[in-house]
Amino acid sequence: MKPIIFCDFDGTITNTDNIISIMKKFAPPEWEELKDGVLQQKISISSGVGDMFSLLDSGMKDDIIQYVRKTAGIRPGFYEFVEYTKQANIPLYIVSGGMDFFIAPLLKDILPTGSVYCNHAFFDKEKIYIEWPHACDDQCNNDCGCCKPSIMREIAGAEDFKFVIGDSVTDFEAAKQADFVIARDILLEKCDREGIPHQGFETFFDVIDILKRQEAVKA
Repeated sequence: MKPIIFCDFDGTITNTDNIISIMKKFAPPEWEELKDGVLQQKISISSGVGDMFSLLDSGMKDDIIQYVRKTAGIRPGFYEFVEYTKQANIPLYIVSGGMDFFIAPLLKDILPTGSVYCNHAFFDKEKIYIEWPHACDDQCNNDCGCCKPSIMREIAGAEDFKFVIGDSVTDFEAAKQADFVIARDILLEKCDREGIPHQGFETFFDVIDILKRQEAVKA
């Protein structure tokens, strides 16, 4: 089987969850209830995240971008990880519930835009609003926003060995479709509880080591 990698962005590639960081800095207090509803899976991701961004004035765009650039921090080893996937000829896709306007500046010159799947933010009205170009297919009714399982079904073939790399509850449905999960934080706990094949990581140097070991086992 050929390896293929689907990697989350916020809190996985970056050291911080950028949506949470943006809301803490710029949003009024009511964002907290929406965030809790998403994390507790009481409201859908697209509904909760869309409503959170609708609390923000469109005029904040440049300030938000500068803030994310200053605070996000790329997790150690990510550049080496991308280079490793190129050298090993492993397809790498970024699948993110985040927004194009802050993901694109951080991944510029690292990955081609065609390998990044995320949501689109618009600033032509008083408040920021979100559109979801990668919505759920007919096999998913979770109203995911950027539906990671649907993207995996679209891209991965029957002969592919699917790795998912992530950190949060928003990666869990994708993790259930994976052949192996490389996880941290909440996703690590959920994989432990659900018995999903996985290994924990903190840096992308760890991820490279895990991928090499997995390849050695399969060989």
